[in-house]
Amino acid sequence: MAATNRLKENPKVSDAVLIMGTEVNKELLAQGGLLTPEAQQACANDLIICVKCASGAAALLDEAEALLSNRTASFRQSSELPPSIRSALRNHPDLNLVLISLGGSYASREAREALAAGMHVLLFSDNVALEDEIALKRYAVSHGLLLMGPGAGTALINGVGLGFANAVEKGEIGIVSAAGTGLQEVSTLISKNGAGVSQGIGTGGRDLSQPVGGLTFFQGLQALLADENTRVLVLISKPPDAQVTQQLLQTLGDPPKPVVLCLLGAKLPESSARNLHFARTLEECALTAVGLWKGSAVNMSAVLQEEEQHWQPVVEELRAKLDGCQRFLRALFSGGTLCYEAQSIWKELLSSPVYSNAPLSKENKLPDSNRSQGHSAHSAIDLGEEEFTRGRPHPMIDNSLRIQRLRQEAFDPHTAVIVLDVVLGYGAHADPAGELGTAIEQISSELRQNERTVVFIASVTGTQADPQNLQQSTQKLADSGVLVCSSNAQAARLAARFVEGRR
Repeated sequence: MAATNRLKENPKVSDAVLIMGTEVNKELLAQGGLLTPEAQQACANDLIICVKCASGAAALLDEAEALLSNRTASFRQSSELPPSIRSALRNHPDLNLVLISLGGSYASREAREALAAGMHVLLFSDNVALEDEIALKRYAVSHGLLLMGPGAGTALINGVGLGFANAVEKGEIGIVSAAGTGLQEVSTLISKNGAGVSQGIGTGGRDLSQPVGGLTFFQGLQALLADENTRVLVLISKPPDAQVTQQLLQTLGDPPKPVVLCLLGAKLPESSARNLHFARTLEECALTAVGLWKGSAVNMSAVLQEEEQHWQPVVEELRAKLDGCQRFLRALFSGGTLCYEAQSIWKELLSSPVYSNAPLSKENKLPDSNRSQGHSAHSAIDLGEEEFTRGRPHPMIDNSLRIQRLRQEAFDPHTAVIVLDVVLGYGAHADPAGELGTAIEQISSELRQNERTVVFIASVTGTQADPQNLQQSTQKLADSGVLVCSSNAQAARLAARFVEGRR
């Protein structure tokens, strides 16, 4: 990834790809017009180096090889990374958890080996076959082991962040989440509001589907109910399978500890259980959990009223600068759960539909993920979906694709508002707010030259202790003219105020 980015910095290079020679990756190269006859002959264990340039290809290929060689030598000199799980256990017999981040076709095999060695597993990898996930989780549960994933992007175990995680305070609120950025958003909001997290267990997005049946989710729930260091529980997911939801409610009953259940977009029955609380958004989920921990109920009506009073003058001022064609919002997300939460909010607040590559319902599926719905509807794009990440870094790591899309949407005459999520933390881009802010500042300058205005709204998921620093990141965006909100839910509500009712 680092070598690819270095090559793309060269002004002679229009595109560069360093990728393994799997059939899927070769299909991606073909789609991008980069599959040469030599690359076509590569096998899955070969590394393909492809550079598209006007001249000097041979020198650039040599540079790519040198970058890779230097990186490998650096790892050998400065790191003690073991070549296999077995060798790691031989050298460190006290280890009990393995984080696996490989291609899906290889990840299952390594996960089996780790479980067989008695290790808990965070399976960060996606593209793992469903039947492999079920078999791995059944084995883990039967042997008293925890398999988080596949596609478990975030976990907080004993105060240590794994995957895309944030530097949150240690505390007494435990989280089980089938949504990676959902866990990040809630854990950081808990930390911002004066509480802390005991454990954060990520299960992977398919865990609450009917075939998997919540194997890891229920295991995590029982573990935290029994954990003496956890006083309040938070459970997060997109809408689970109906039967799994019913099983979850039956399992919870009236739990022995306060439990906040946030199933985004799902319709949940009324409950008389004293210790079971429902939340409609990740923000409400975090605030409710903190209130329960402090022993005081959260007043969401007061929260929303204060938000309305704060933003109303800003909305009135900027709406007056939009012309009659600017009627729709465009959202460009790096976090899939944040994209889903925003759509759930807009479904209630907007009269026009929101189309997406990851929609709430199939009828709102975008025909082409590379283009918004045009002049007939709003659009929300999850740039972390597999269609955008196969063969390229995740948008939490690499902003290049989102910046391209920012420009495309900003110069669409129908765009009034562009919404972004900015996710900080370990594993994320070193300065996402700075890079995105610079791009927005340039785009806004070009728009002003054409006497046009587009409203940019962002939320920042992170904490002061994150490597990128929440306050500094927020300030960089604000200095670039972005309206920065305290949560993704607040950003979604603010965007709706700009576009609802415009004709």
